[in-house]
Amino acid sequence: MSITIKTPEEIEKMRIAGRLTAEVLDYIKPFVKPGVTTEELDKLCHDLMVNVQNSIPAPLNYAPPGHKPYPKSICTSINHQVCHGVPSKDKKLKNGDVVNLDITVIKDGWHGDSSRMFHVGEPGILARRLTEITYECMWKGIAAVRPGVHLGVVGAAIQKHAESNGYSVVREFCGHGIGRGFHEEPQVLHYGKADEGPTLEPGMTFTIEPMINAGRRDIRVLGDGWTVVTKDHSLSTQWEHTILVTEIGYEVLTLSAECPPPPAFITG
Repeated sequence: MSITIKTPEEIEKMRIAGRLTAEVLDYIKPFVKPGVTTEELDKLCHDLMVNVQNSIPAPLNYAPPGHKPYPKSICTSINHQVCHGVPSKDKKLKNGDVVNLDITVIKDGWHGDSSRMFHVGEPGILARRLTEITYECMWKGIAAVRPGVHLGVVGAAIQKHAESNGYSVVREFCGHGIGRGFHEEPQVLHYGKADEGPTLEPGMTFTIEPMINAGRRDIRVLGDGWTVVTKDHSLSTQWEHTILVTEIGYEVLTLSAECPPPPAFITG
């Protein structure tokens, strides 16, 4: 499958999908608190998408080859869960947890995809630091995007920042092209060499979504067939944005006023 270059009209549709994705993450923030179940968070997000935005939650019933359909509308990954955590009525958030909420909406046939980390009450120093470094990793990858360079610059920047801070990069999952399809080409690795991968061109759209572990990078999948956890039970955090390659650099399609501000190395 080749990489699709989006037209100006298609890019505008992706901006709308990205804005709606960010809107869901903005909306759910005050509900992320001790005592709430992840299923309650899922229902709140689902109702906003379906009943208010008139959008479609892309994860619901999504079934790639070899997987049973995903049963919920969002992913909720807590503490040592790396990604694809399935919301449950039995899983209550507790003080000190860190949770990633991963949202993908479909609006008029186009996808927007983003995830954020949320602190539940007062997390510990390690959780705060890992969350911060992972956020910086994502932005290191984003900042490397510009036309004419190899896609490998993204993964190289992320890996360097993570490992220089003593953390490891999950390699079994990666970012991806996005548009009419939930998962398109190219695969966006969060590790590797800067001179590898396809050359970036204006009109490409893809996600950057590093999963960074406090311990070893090894993972395993739980019995539900979806939830991915660290093998050593160490904390794992993730951030994600949908990115457009422009004529001069990049545009983040899933930003909102409620997003955490970019790191100083971006704004400065």
